[in-house]
Amino acid sequence: MTIQQIIVGTVVYSVALAAVVYFTRPTGRRFAGALAGAAVVVGLGLWALIPLGEARGWWRVPLVHQAPSYMTLVFLGSTVSTVPIFLVTWRIARRFGWRGLAVTLAVAAVGGPPREFAVEAKFPEWITYTPGIATVLALSAVYVAAFAGGHGVMRLVAGPAKGSRLARWPWKAAQSGAAPDRGRW
Repeated sequence: MTIQQIIVGTVVYSVALAAVVYFTRPTGRRFAGALAGAAVVVGLGLWALIPLGEARGWWRVPLVHQAPSYMTLVFLGSTVSTVPIFLVTWRIARRFGWRGLAVTLAVAAVGGPPREFAVEAKFPEWITYTPGIATVLALSAVYVAAFAGGHGVMRLVAGPAKGSRLARWPWKAAQSGAAPDRGRW
């Protein structure tokens, strides 16, 4: 992965993050929780799970001998691309509770490996996977652990989703007959 690819990817994911923030309307604390969850998951991925998978022979990622500045860019870009996941899982937990999170984890377990193999097919210089069921199961486990762990860190920082206060849409106040909140004079 070149530095230019990392920067372009980070910019693209920053735009996606802005859109997710706009639509999910997180509080500052919720956003900080999602950021913390993403940073923990990316850190564990880069410095624990990637080396573990390489040691077990499941995949090969050419990050081992990279400069600290390069790894910092990879960490920052990966964190920016991961924050929206936890803002969405927060909304899922807010709306559907633990059952919604369970379905989300199942979707991640099933959808994660094909996504990774598609990335490998498009960018073989970034990562290569060893064929076999062990690799597929490892990728599924990584996806489930990342989604669950990141959501858990976000919950530790920002509290449970059910207790969060959401902004009301202006037209809901008008439909219910209540006067819109204009603040105090």
